[in-house]
Amino acid sequence: MQDTALKARAALAAAQGRLGISAQICGDVVEAEVQHRAALTEAGCTLGPLHGLPIVVKDIIDLAGHPTRAGSALRTDQPAATADANVVARLRAAGAITVAKSKTVEFAFGGWGTNASQGTPNNPWKPDEPHTPGGSSSGTGAAVGGRFVPAGLGTDTGGSVRIPAAFCGCVGLKTSIGMVSRSGVVPLSDSFDTVGPLTDTVQRAAEMLEAMMGEDRTDPTTVGRSRGDPLARLDRGIQGLRIGVIQDDALHQAKPDVMVAFHDAQRMLAEAGATLVPFSLPKDFATYQGLATAIISSDAYAFHAEMADSNATPLNDTTRTRSRRADIAAYLHAMDRLDAVVLPTAPTNAIPLSTVNEDDYTVSLYTRPGNYLDLCGLSVPVGVSPAGLPTAVQIMARQFDDPLALRIGKALEDVRGAFPNPPSLA
Repeated sequence: MQDTALKARAALAAAQGRLGISAQICGDVVEAEVQHRAALTEAGCTLGPLHGLPIVVKDIIDLAGHPTRAGSALRTDQPAATADANVVARLRAAGAITVAKSKTVEFAFGGWGTNASQGTPNNPWKPDEPHTPGGSSSGTGAAVGGRFVPAGLGTDTGGSVRIPAAFCGCVGLKTSIGMVSRSGVVPLSDSFDTVGPLTDTVQRAAEMLEAMMGEDRTDPTTVGRSRGDPLARLDRGIQGLRIGVIQDDALHQAKPDVMVAFHDAQRMLAEAGATLVPFSLPKDFATYQGLATAIISSDAYAFHAEMADSNATPLNDTTRTRSRRADIAAYLHAMDRLDAVVLPTAPTNAIPLSTVNEDDYTVSLYTRPGNYLDLCGLSVPVGVSPAGLPTAVQIMARQFDDPLALRIGKALEDVRGAFPNPPSLA
């Protein structure tokens, strides 16, 4: 697999003119890491399932030797990071090779994937007709969905792993807060920020999570947590699991192709042996989205105030904590006797870049509740629409039930079969 990293780097560089995925292409360090992995292989050693795996890293995550610009012109002169973020260090120790820093929405605040100052990656499924890649992990979604790399890192504060995964046709895991360290990541909202993998398969996502997760004393949310093994029960199937299904009348903003995929996913889960149970959220999607947006805006302003010109009003911490705690308790009560919930990842598939309204936040309507309610969430591709765009659903499970979400996603993936590749870029 060692030369795969060099091929991936070359392919990303070659596609830069048409897709604009990368913020920075990694240099000689890739050759050095490839040679090191090759020497280990020759000696009969491997570093695990990620040995030699090429990945990209979202450009709000520190990568030693590269500046972390967070998609902003305000950080053009940012010095190179002197150390890897904890999650990058863990992936490298497990054998992964970073071949590029991938583009992001500025400061990771946006769901469509656009970036006026640094450039917007094009969705690889529409290489000649610019479409949204989804955000804010836009470059990682495009890199993995375009099959340039098998995996990459993103972050999810309100859907920023799941939305690009859905738009670009790959798997995206929003991890539980406390599962994976956020040390070395430019913050947006300390209340919601998570780091998660975007991958070609659910199996790969589980392998990535196994390498990424763990305690880090520099991120207190990870200390003293009990984490299940993402791989231990991945292939056990879902016979007998009870999965809540959001009802169609709560999804009135979803486009027809999204609903077709949602119904297809329900059929696949039932075929895999799950019991599907009608499920209603205690509050509607718009309410959860509004509550999450208020907290994200407050947290973001607190960190970026010196660079922002904003009239945002910070939300009192006590009010925020009390309200959210009650909402989480109400949701968990509603979810009693269920193992997980399934719903569309986004109300729409990717749309033409020319039609994006930056003030339209409906793209995160179905993802932000997962952040607000402290859940984990997995977006899995379901199919391809008649317009040639990927469709997807997400599986939401309780905090630290990330292995269960992956297990359900693997069962859905097994019934679905191999997912097609995007159109050739030739």
